[in-house]
Amino acid sequence: MTDGGRRREYGPLGTVLVIIPTYNEADNIEPVLTRVRSAVPEAHVLIADDNSPDGTGKIADELAAHDEHVQVLHRKGKEGLGAAYLAGFRWGIEHGYGVLVEMDADGSHQPEELPRLLTALKGADLVLGSRWVPGGRVVNWPRSREFISRGGSTYSRLLLDVPLRDLTGGFRAFRAGTLQGLGMNAVASQGYCFQVDLAHRAVRAGFHVVEVPITFVDREHGDSKMSRDIVVEALWRVTAWGVRGRVKRILGRRHT
Repeated sequence: MTDGGRRREYGPLGTVLVIIPTYNEADNIEPVLTRVRSAVPEAHVLIADDNSPDGTGKIADELAAHDEHVQVLHRKGKEGLGAAYLAGFRWGIEHGYGVLVEMDADGSHQPEELPRLLTALKGADLVLGSRWVPGGRVVNWPRSREFISRGGSTYSRLLLDVPLRDLTGGFRAFRAGTLQGLGMNAVASQGYCFQVDLAHRAVRAGFHVVEVPITFVDREHGDSKMSRDIVVEALWRVTAWGVRGRVKRILGRRHT
């Protein structure tokens, strides 16, 4: 990465915090946590539970009681993936973590691939685990789900003029300073759109964003949180951002 013709130097990563939002993940949280702790033993984990009716929060408390690397953030109710991650980011920054990782609770994101993301982050501001770069793939997904994901990323990339292949993926590693520079207080989007929003903000702010291939495996237990409302929100928000950006560029050229 170069900055004004000079090679940019990155400082040490610092302590890693893996943020795992949960809502009705009682069958998944313990095995996923075990795999994370095995893959990156030095990392800490924050389980952000949205008051799950199935008792996920209680299970998380029991796990945290036996592992000083695990913390639980109990939230009042289901407010969406974006809100849960933002709360986790703020908690992590307040507690001095140097790296904040997004990871699903359902096992779709392979914890064994986290070291690859962290290695790439040594020379970047943000690393995306990507399904749609060479070497990336999905397992056990219906074609309809893959079409939505691929199509959403392609549509966002073209409309927002962002040179990234997987804008909707949720397996990511941020440096704390990157998040602090993204204007998190202005982020109101959720789901797919939340992921697009953060990646777009990072590129627009001049941060160095890297994609590394991952294997995404569809969940075995529990229900997917994907819904028609999430897809619709992503479509209209991305469209609005894209149109607004193009209008600004056109007006900027007229005034030069």
